[in-house]
Amino acid sequence: MTEHPNAIHIRERFGTGDLAEMAEWLADDVVWHQIGGDTLRGKQSVIDSMSGVADVEFSMDLHDVVANDEHTIALMEVSIASGGQSFSYRTAEIYHIDQDGKITERWAFSDDTQAISAFFSQFA
Repeated sequence: MTEHPNAIHIRERFGTGDLAEMAEWLADDVVWHQIGGDTLRGKQSVIDSMSGVADVEFSMDLHDVVANDEHTIALMEVSIASGGQSFSYRTAEIYHIDQDGKITERWAFSDDTQAISAFFSQFA
């Protein structure tokens, strides 16, 4: 069975932790539902929200991706480190991806929303 192109798209791009690269696959009018935070609208809003985390190290261990023409779901473990603090969490990321391979909408659900919110609140 051949894997759906959207699953291949996510597999090829995830795991680098490179935020600048990630911004390249966002649609200009993306709707970005944050874990434990406000919904961001527009690529620039997502980029601006990440400007304070330039010194944060991200790594992602992609466990699985399932996709069809409407949704792409990535199951992963994310590890984050900054200023002597680090933690890992599991997440399910759900995406809508357009015909150009750009993410148009994203939702994420985690096993530890409170820890994620607390960690990123220091960069607000």
